[in-house]
Amino acid sequence: MATASSAVSSSSTAPGQTCRRSRSPCRHGRSPAGHPDNLTDRDANRLAMILDTCPELRTAAELVRSFAAMMTQRHGHRLSAWLTQAEQADLPGINRFVNGVTADLEAVTAGLSLPHSSGPVEGNVKRIKMLKRQMYGRADFDLLRKRVLLAH
Repeated sequence: MATASSAVSSSSTAPGQTCRRSRSPCRHGRSPAGHPDNLTDRDANRLAMILDTCPELRTAAELVRSFAAMMTQRHGHRLSAWLTQAEQADLPGINRFVNGVTADLEAVTAGLSLPHSSGPVEGNVKRIKMLKRQMYGRADFDLLRKRVLLAH
């Protein structure tokens, strides 16, 4: 079993670089992966310790946080620079995400830039699915239609 001080070579690290293996994800318990402003001092220290063990993990966390900032602040114009930075990081999980974003770049840019939201539509879809599940095997389409129209 690896200890906190043992160095383990990672297949995604550069030659000569190692990532220290601290504890398994299960042993970390509640992960301090929330917004940095909402972390307690203890969680912030634990997060810093975890990120110090592996530079790749720090890079991934920084990329995720910068993408989250783009989403919440509607900075879609920064997407191409973020994609370039993410590709240069050459991290497997991030690369898969970049490939998916690149495949539908116009839609993602619009989603990160425009104030429109599909939230109300998704809420109605969720409500209709819940009613449908409640009525499964109990009634026909006419009753379901009436419940959907009256439940609003």
